[in-house]
Amino acid sequence: MPLTKRIIPCLDVTNNRVVKGTKFIDIKDAGDAIELARFYDEEGADELIFLDITASSDKRKILRELVEKTGEQVFIPFTVGGGLRTIKDIKEILRAGADKVSLNTAAVQNSELIIEGAKIFGSQCVVTAIDAKRVYVASPEKVQNRVVVEIGNQYCWWEVYINGGRTPTGKDAILWGEEVANLGSGEILLTSMDCDGTKKGYDLELTNAFSKRLDIPIIASGGAGNPQHIIDSFKIGKADAALAASIFHYNEYPIKMVKKECIKAGVPMRM
Repeated sequence: MPLTKRIIPCLDVTNNRVVKGTKFIDIKDAGDAIELARFYDEEGADELIFLDITASSDKRKILRELVEKTGEQVFIPFTVGGGLRTIKDIKEILRAGADKVSLNTAAVQNSELIIEGAKIFGSQCVVTAIDAKRVYVASPEKVQNRVVVEIGNQYCWWEVYINGGRTPTGKDAILWGEEVANLGSGEILLTSMDCDGTKKGYDLELTNAFSKRLDIPIIASGGAGNPQHIIDSFKIGKADAALAASIFHYNEYPIKMVKKECIKAGVPMRM
């Protein structure tokens, strides 16, 4: 029997409120974090991801009290990320109620954190978040140490960004994905910065490139605007899970409806 695919609402949080932007800017309020978490649990979400999107850039710790209160409200797997820099930080958040942690900026700056985290808490607890942006090139032959993909009549690779999409790193996203898998990360949360918040669909070439090269689960993120986009992330992008925010926060497409559409399209789902 094929493995069921997962639908994951994302709560991007700052100052205890859920927010949503477009391409990591133009941030708008979307509601109370705890209320939304409880609502998605009741709606049939498979998991939740909670990201404190300004913790790293503000160089502060994640909002532990908010994590505890959210954890009390939900009974589905719950991943927390943002501002986690040390093993002590990870331990604190897992104790506060999270099932997994998401590492992004700290993992790029100190990859030992993935190794240690996987060793102490298990690979299944360590999700590496990768925020990736397209870089177009004239010719693949002129680009060294990059995975260049042909899309239409153009060539591009994807660059890793950190600090909530504010800082480019020069790292190739696909090569970084392979590295974190080898270091012990159990899953990758892959966000297209080009598609984020646009509601025009996921970057399927990016998702597919990761899914083809890596053996760990890939969560597609950035760009969901309707159920078909989510179906495409599974069928074309070969993702294991699809993350969405806007379409759920503003109740454009309820989770149950999206799942029914996925099942109709032949995508295995847990109802």
